[in-house]
Amino acid sequence: MNIKGIISISGRPGLFKVVAQGKNNVIVEALEDKKRFPAYASDKISALEDISIYAESEDKPLKEIYEIIFEKEKGKETISHKESADKQKAYLLEILPDYDQERVYSSDIKKLFQWYNLLHKVGLLDAEEEKDEEETEVKEEKVAKKPAAKGATKKTTTKTDSEDSKESSETGKKATEKKTADKKETKKAAPKKPTAPKTAVLKKTSAKPTTLKKSPSKTGGTSRGK
Repeated sequence: MNIKGIISISGRPGLFKVVAQGKNNVIVEALEDKKRFPAYASDKISALEDISIYAESEDKPLKEIYEIIFEKEKGKETISHKESADKQKAYLLEILPDYDQERVYSSDIKKLFQWYNLLHKVGLLDAEEEKDEEETEVKEEKVAKKPAAKGATKKTTTKTDSEDSKESSETGKKATEKKTADKKETKKAAPKKPTAPKTAVLKKTSAKPTTLKKSPSKTGGTSRGK
């Protein structure tokens, strides 16, 4: 049931829908013939969603009364506003037994049923349609306010850090392996220090050459010594 934005204007028959707002007025559209015109602050305007029916216990909002009627009539029209005042009062007593009969006049009851049938005619009393709209709004609001899953960001960050650490470790390992391999290759490729041939060493360590030594002789000759 959707009566939001639906108004009545004193001195004008029928109901109207607010379609735009100007600087000093509002633009309204008649529910029946769809004609538009401006309504000013000087006009006596009443919003249906703000109207209530006097009752002994507590005042009953018009919307709630219409919901009761809608259920009672199984979604069909209700009693005509052209019926006698007594029939209309009897009907109201059925749906709202404690309504204040002194403060609620026959003209009020007439408008109550007249407006209901008009809203029914233009399709604004479809309870299921409004229910679906409300559920959709609630779902959209929940989706908009739904917080991110707890720990989701943390989990993603941890996973990334782990992957980075693993990758760094693997990179370091590969670098170390490459360095070791390069060392081995270098060591293998380096020529051995030449070793002096044994003959050279033997030559250096050979006995001193025999020298001749002159020694005086008593006889005045010479002798060869080793």
